[in-house]
Amino acid sequence: MDYSSLAVLSGLPEQDPHNAVGLPIYATAAYGFESLEDGAHKFATNQGYTYTRIQNPTVAALEARLAALEGALGAVALASGQAASFACLLALVRSGDEIVASPGLFGGTVGLLNQVFGLMGVRVHFVEPEVEAVQAVLNEKTRAVFVEVLGNPSLRLPDLKGLAQLCEERVALVVDNTFGAVGALARPLEQGAHVVVHSLTKWASGHGSILGGAVLSRETPLWQQYSQFTSPDAQGKIPWEQFGARCFLERVRQLGLSLGGMVLSPFNAYLLFQGLETLGLRVERASQTALRLARWLESRPQVAWVRYPGLATDPAYPRAVQLLRGGFGSILTFGVRGGLEGASRFLKRLPIIQAPNVGDARTLAVHPWTTTHARIPEPARLAAGVRPELIRLSVGLESPDDLQQMLAEGLEGVG
Repeated sequence: MDYSSLAVLSGLPEQDPHNAVGLPIYATAAYGFESLEDGAHKFATNQGYTYTRIQNPTVAALEARLAALEGALGAVALASGQAASFACLLALVRSGDEIVASPGLFGGTVGLLNQVFGLMGVRVHFVEPEVEAVQAVLNEKTRAVFVEVLGNPSLRLPDLKGLAQLCEERVALVVDNTFGAVGALARPLEQGAHVVVHSLTKWASGHGSILGGAVLSRETPLWQQYSQFTSPDAQGKIPWEQFGARCFLERVRQLGLSLGGMVLSPFNAYLLFQGLETLGLRVERASQTALRLARWLESRPQVAWVRYPGLATDPAYPRAVQLLRGGFGSILTFGVRGGLEGASRFLKRLPIIQAPNVGDARTLAVHPWTTTHARIPEPARLAAGVRPELIRLSVGLESPDDLQQMLAEGLEGVG
């Protein structure tokens, strides 16, 4: 099926006692068993429903739709994008292991790697998402290579094809595909990534009203090289033998949901399920507007530079043409002349909402240097492409003419 068809048809329950056309919300904590044997079987196999902390029919429908849109073996939905990244990496590493990560990652991810996994005894190497740089630090202790499909806010694209070839039979390539909009813009699993993680708070939701996250993986024999999947677990069972390629997702579900409690509410799952139905249309419209605004900003004397993957002059353009589909995304960044002071004057006059979210139906502006990346040391911010003059714009669904006028009002304040 085409993406647009999967977005509205996949995940819907095949049977409903009332023949509901939409997705029911299962607002329950627990589920009854028909017998001792029924309960024992469900707890032993994770098949069926026992407790909403582990599985819920509404959340399961969302997971099925996410897997269909990403072309994945399966999905695990969690309470937030940060929870998804945490549970994903927690399933892959142990104390003494190492992670290779891009320096341009979302600020919260950098904090997670340094302040949480660092305390757990996991060493992190921050290198550019290029084959040569990653290969230089790979060793027998490396358990994950973590990159973003589009750097936030650098908008740099990794050498995904090259990294996939490097990692294929060696180490898990994990891609934060939040900016890939659940497959509407990019499907890294098709490019060779083993795992993708999402902040569903962004484009999947589309309205900035809820939090959500997801971990998805593809079919791969790679997990046989990880001792946590080939050694007996607490119940004496070997995950690879019990679940096959789904053993990674089952470990994410166990650590992130059953033990970690990072559970997605069925109400949020319901809203996300609906949000996905219009995702392709929203991304297409916002991408068209973003390209128009990027071209216009290039001509403004108050603007020092513009970054947007859809501009033929942008460094990311050659890879964007190969990796992105259905447009170049709704995120653009630009530098205001006058550095930090110029950015301040611009934002004081800008009649656009200032907020640290992206993928919203409303256009949002933010100054990453003083907000989303403010807690990162200055050298790391600069390495991530964050500069004092940088403004990140998440383009929404307003009229392009109106947005251009709003930006013009802000630029008038720069002088």
